[in-house]
Amino acid sequence: MSELRPITALGAAQPRLASFGALEIRENADLALASLALRFGTREPTPFGLTLPRTGRWVAGEGVAALWTGPGQWMIEAQGRVELDFTAELKQVAPGCSVTEQTDGWVAFEIISRAGSMPLESLLSKLVNIDPADLGPGRATRTGLDHMSCFVIRRGAAHVALLAARSSAGSLWHSLETAAKRQEEKVT
Repeated sequence: MSELRPITALGAAQPRLASFGALEIRENADLALASLALRFGTREPTPFGLTLPRTGRWVAGEGVAALWTGPGQWMIEAQGRVELDFTAELKQVAPGCSVTEQTDGWVAFEIISRAGSMPLESLLSKLVNIDPADLGPGRATRTGLDHMSCFVIRRGAAHVALLAARSSAGSLWHSLETAAKRQEEKVT
């Protein structure tokens, strides 16, 4: 019998990390994800103490976060809980709701600027058709990026996360890396 070892969405034993001038891009392989949807007649829960966000919003709580994905639907994130049965935990705190495991279907890339929001907003303006001024902290939206669909989440002034289909991980990394390298070359 062969020894099975988990790999990241980019196919490595460890998450990928790269720096481009003031920008750092890293694969977040430790993010558990579950979708939460209201069933007819179900009251909106407050899972893990989170007040679920409205359209275009993202909220963070103690070790968990949520983003609005559609009417009565959210994606719930839990950093550091990939090895746990996060979906079962969510079902316990959201009774009567439909909860579905999503972790293995998605890839998450975190983009952090060490020089404030300007390098991050410049990169975003080249990648997605979103006005960075409209994507302040706590905002989230679904958009296209190089013919791929992804969620763009503004976690902070100098921090953005992208969630996309795991099957697009390599293509998305290539797009991010190419745009970040070009931006770095213009600065130097």
